[in-house]
Amino acid sequence: MNAMLRLAAWLIAVALVALPVVAVLRGWIGADRWPLTHLRATGRFERVDPSLVQRALLPYAKHGYFAVDLKAAQAAVAQLPWVDRAQVRKRWPDVLEVSITEHRPFARWGQGRLLSDKGRLFDARGAKVPAGLPQFDGPETQAADVVELYQQSRTLFAPVGMNVQAVAVDPRGSWSLTLFDRAHGGFATQVIVGRSEARARIGRFVRLLPQLMVNPERHIERADLRYTNGFALTWAGAVDAAKRALAAPPTPRAPPTAALFFPRIANPTIT
Repeated sequence: MNAMLRLAAWLIAVALVALPVVAVLRGWIGADRWPLTHLRATGRFERVDPSLVQRALLPYAKHGYFAVDLKAAQAAVAQLPWVDRAQVRKRWPDVLEVSITEHRPFARWGQGRLLSDKGRLFDARGAKVPAGLPQFDGPETQAADVVELYQQSRTLFAPVGMNVQAVAVDPRGSWSLTLFDRAHGGFATQVIVGRSEARARIGRFVRLLPQLMVNPERHIERADLRYTNGFALTWAGAVDAAKRALAAPPTPRAPPTAALFFPRIANPTIT
């Protein structure tokens, strides 16, 4: 009989200890007796909006210290603009701590997105985008290829005083560049590269650029490098001359577009 009484007393004691623990874990009394009253943020906040971080974490902090869902809270912060990585912890007795690493933008991508220096695409709508970023576009799966061609092109064009402002590849795999001529008046040039041997075609074009840029009154508005044995150029100065000719009496004028081929082949092809 005494043994039965001792067993019953032990079971009651265990139940009294376990019941509060279960209640805390289920959040029954966590928010009332152990509330989270402080939010501590770490990391450099240059572009992440602190008010958005607070708003994202508030629904989870209301559950209290023991019932807060850290994984869900972390996922909510990770979805905010400019957040690369987020980690959410709790510190006894009433602190919810969030550590944030921001994306570092490398280029614009399409409409409303940016490419980070780690090659990750992220949504930047509603955020202030740094000035001077190059513009990229193309299928997401080719982001690494776009960056590679940009780096190669920038190295090739730098000695002739031209910046690469934009790189794009269409769904068919055809490449195009936009150049900015900082050394000769700040003109833009559209370069159609094509689908194959992009770097070789660009290198061939760069080697001839010093000879093509000897006249400061004209600049190349468009260069088509898709010919297997040369390329075609459209000169902005020639286009202006053609417009003036329309208002003047008819006189023989050179066409605004000139083709340059090497070596000389009767029927050049485009690829």
